[in-house]
Amino acid sequence: MGGELRIGMIGAGMVGQLAHLANFVQIPECRVTALAELRPELGKLAAERFGIPRVYASHRDLLAADAADALVVVTRRPATGPIVLEALEAGKHVLSEKPMAHTGAQARRLAAAANARGLIYAIGFMKRHDSGTARAKQQFDDLIASGALGRVLMLRAWCHGGEFACGADGYVMTDEARPEGIALWPVAPDWIPTQRHLDYAWFLNVFVHDLNLLRYFVGTTPQVRAVDLSRPNGRLVLFDCGDFPAVLEMAEQSGTAWQEGLEIIFERGRLQLTFSSPLQRNLPAAVTITRGAETTRLATDWSWSFRRQAEAFVADVAGKRHPIASGADSVHDLALAEEIWRHHLGCP
Repeated sequence: MGGELRIGMIGAGMVGQLAHLANFVQIPECRVTALAELRPELGKLAAERFGIPRVYASHRDLLAADAADALVVVTRRPATGPIVLEALEAGKHVLSEKPMAHTGAQARRLAAAANARGLIYAIGFMKRHDSGTARAKQQFDDLIASGALGRVLMLRAWCHGGEFACGADGYVMTDEARPEGIALWPVAPDWIPTQRHLDYAWFLNVFVHDLNLLRYFVGTTPQVRAVDLSRPNGRLVLFDCGDFPAVLEMAEQSGTAWQEGLEIIFERGRLQLTFSSPLQRNLPAAVTITRGAETTRLATDWSWSFRRQAEAFVADVAGKRHPIASGADSVHDLALAEEIWRHHLGCP
């Protein structure tokens, strides 16, 4: 593929504009050539703000016009899977927001479509691209190899929510209603009771980041040992990671700073990774290591995970590289989410 990579954007909501468009328009190796947005006035305003030459009423119109080489899909979550599938079947590389789908079967279908056509298919787990995450993962691997802090005793991951947007601006919005009638996939496996579908979809949308990070650090998909999802807020999952256990704490707090992170406890110290709000620019996750009574903050470059993610996607397509957060890998996130809910519901 010669010249600049042509990027097409599908969906121009707040996250689509601030986290994706604002970054892709700054990358010299690509050019945002097209935008598809179901809300016509919003599409027009977003295109004007970000200098996008062509606006389409739907993703199908964009695909028919062959207006891009790669697509960034940031839509309502139930619409993500059908749109991504059509994009892959049209031969387009794709970066989609997480979760990639809502069931393991949906996820496997998307990953197979990308694999069959040799396409780059990345999922928006921008926390894997965070410079703090990269520093913590390297440090963790080094500590395991050297044994400097002894063996791992346990891993703790948490997401307690807080302020997501942090007063972010720099985007446009209208009061247009979202059109109905677009293709949507089910938001939960059919073995989950209908009255719990929205609960499952919310769990997946919010906490799949933490499942993905846990898998990334451990290097495999852990086994689910115990689950408490009985309350609408304040939930726990206990995992078996082989040599050590892990726990995921899930809560939703309001009016506080963003609270999310991962802590690995060794025999003689600990390594901690703490994230800021996703929309805080150039503020990577903080990484600290504790040895005895001494805690040190490790150096990371001032960067934004969403920018690094966009740059990585462009480089992956250009170099035909396997993404650090691929669709094929994220299939395991859906399998893990389903295992958690099978435990919760007592399903075989």
